Amino acid sequence: MRGSRGITLIDTLVGVAIMAITFIGIAGVFRLSVDVVTNNKARTTATALASQRLEYAHSIAYSSLGMQHGIPSGIIPETEIVLFNGINFTRKTFIEYDDDPADGVGASDTNGISEDYKMVKVDVSWNIHGSVRHVILATRVSPPALETNVLGGVLSLVVTNATGVALPGITVSVINNSLSPTINETLLTDASGTAMILGAPTSTAYQIIVTNPGYSTAQTYAASSQNTSPTPGNLTVTNDGTTAATFAIDILGTKIINTWTQILSAAWSDSFANSNLLASMASTTVSGGSLTLSGSAATGTAMSVAFGTTTIASWGTITISQTTPAGTGILYRVYNSAGTTLVPDSQLPGNSAGFATTTISLSGVSTSSYPLLTLGATLSTINASKPSVDSWAASYMYGPLPLGNIGMSIRGNKSIGTGPGGTVYKYSGNATTSAAGTVTINGLEWDSHTISILTSSGYDAASVCSPQPEALAPGGSLTTNIYLTGHTTNTLLVDVHLQSTGAALAGAQVNLTRSGTNMWAVTDSCGQAFFGGLTSAANYTLATGVGGHATTTTINVNVSGQSRVSPVVN
Repeated sequence: MRGSRGITLIDTLVGVAIMAITFIGIAGVFRLSVDVVTNNKARTTATALASQRLEYAHSIAYSSLGMQHGIPSGIIPETEIVLFNGINFTRKTFIEYDDDPADGVGASDTNGISEDYKMVKVDVSWNIHGSVRHVILATRVSPPALETNVLGGVLSLVVTNATGVALPGITVSVINNSLSPTINETLLTDASGTAMILGAPTSTAYQIIVTNPGYSTAQTYAASSQNTSPTPGNLTVTNDGTTAATFAIDILGTKIINTWTQILSAAWSDSFANSNLLASMASTTVSGGSLTLSGSAATGTAMSVAFGTTTIASWGTITISQTTPAGTGILYRVYNSAGTTLVPDSQLPGNSAGFATTTISLSGVSTSSYPLLTLGATLSTINASKPSVDSWAASYMYGPLPLGNIGMSIRGNKSIGTGPGGTVYKYSGNATTSAAGTVTINGLEWDSHTISILTSSGYDAASVCSPQPEALAPGGSLTTNIYLTGHTTNTLLVDVHLQSTGAALAGAQVNLTRSGTNMWAVTDSCGQAFFGGLTSAANYTLATGVGGHATTTTINVNVSGQSRVSPVVN
């Protein structure tokens, strides 16, 4: 029939797609309905479990109303797991004394009794598809007769951050294993950062532990053989007394420690025993330990191989030994590593014209642009005499280079008491850098930390720019670079500062003397100079000075083991 047609493949696919979308939507609605029904059933169960616990709290004797390891002490477990309809419900019960404001609070209480009634709170939680749900119910249980004073005292625990700002919602654990029944109760600080327990039984052994994820921990300590005088010690609660304590916690920080070699000196030289260290020659020859013109040539050139290193720290000086009879001359120029481009006059004045001198300072040459250099010579004569280059050399400093597998100790400045060994520090640990010379220490409390290289590593700290001990702020991250040298028994680290600003003084001349000893060093960019291999003695003299500043002399410097002195230059 004209105008009619069959169902095409496209029509079929469209229809199937529409049906699929429809069924997916129906399936989603069905699943959501099932989830809603399941959750509502679970919530009903949780409400029933919470109500059951509150009814039980009202049914038992007032004297028995308390947690098995809490304050007040009683017969109700703090945490229970209840399986119902395939769901694990966690029921937590919190019971505490409360002070009714109707007759005054605390010191203003008209009858002097702050434990007016018991507050019972039940939290039932369960997990649905990875989401934790809660039902929380609470009730007040009053004593059956007139309120009576409860034997015991008050624990008032305040939690702040490093600057003294109150922290709400912080977990405070109260533990006392000397009582029967024992106490192991967990509280949360309120909006003012306070966790308070009324009616705490008298005891001298209340341990308090304050924790929060990502924060440092603060606590009290019991006396031990290593820590005979703990600070703070466990708390004491007396009858009708209030024991108050403040604990400070804050966000944990990170310390990154890198270990390096020192910046070391190096030199490249060519004494022309052969032509192996020449990259190119034109009308020149190497003969008899000299570079000279070949044959009857009036001019000739030669270019050295590249010298330096990719880890160069600073360029030093080119020194040349030459012979230039009358009527002859030699000009020297400094090029890039390929010998194709001159170092510009802006970094090496006079380079384009050439140097006729035998000493060339490279101090202005950029190490980042020119980690490697080449040296070229142009020899010329106007008579039969020949000039010669007898040797040339270049000095430079290189490094620092990563130095791995270095063991060290890290100690905080905060103490938690004293013992037979002296001060007991809150943080004291060891670490070892990786093969790449770095170690990251996470979870450090805000404190001032001192790093000491272990002698077993075979090295001494020759320079540390960051002052030791170094302060780590809450949540902070610090990187400390330590430059090492081979270990010797007796060493002296000299740390030079300006009196006017306290700034580290680089480039200062340091002279260490005593009978039979006369040693010189120059302070590095950290303002430090290091002397190793010394004799243990107390009569060294240290003279420190730099251009424009008066020399400072320190007498009777004691060197014993790893010693340090910090002279100030005026």
